[in-house]
Amino acid sequence: MDEQDIWDTLDRHIKSIFTRDAKTYRETTSDELSLYEWWVTPHRQDGLDFHLFMIENGWAGTAGAWRYDLLEPRLQVYGDAAIASYTLMISRAGENGITHETHNESRVLIKRNGRWEIVHVHKSPAWPAPYQPAS
Repeated sequence: MDEQDIWDTLDRHIKSIFTRDAKTYRETTSDELSLYEWWVTPHRQDGLDFHLFMIENGWAGTAGAWRYDLLEPRLQVYGDAAIASYTLMISRAGENGITHETHNESRVLIKRNGRWEIVHVHKSPAWPAPYQPAS
């Protein structure tokens, strides 16, 4: 088992979203994708259409300089299935200087036809309940 292959797939996947690389996004993501993105809707989304729409239309996170870091990354591998969990920190340079955003993520990958692909994503806020951050 080469855990580095899993981390490399995850890296390509995350970068493909921010660089608007739909080809790599498709290569690293299952057509059966399910995901929860708490800031979009409190409901599960299925398939690639949602993210492909965002990638192809330049959603707000893709402009300017950016980088990502995985804080406290953990990988659990069970044969041809793996769970990567971490806090995702996105840093952006813009007109107002550098900003940082964080949220917690779990991504489930499976190995199919000799390659790893993301099949499920779950995101949650990186602050304590309630749902909305304190103002």
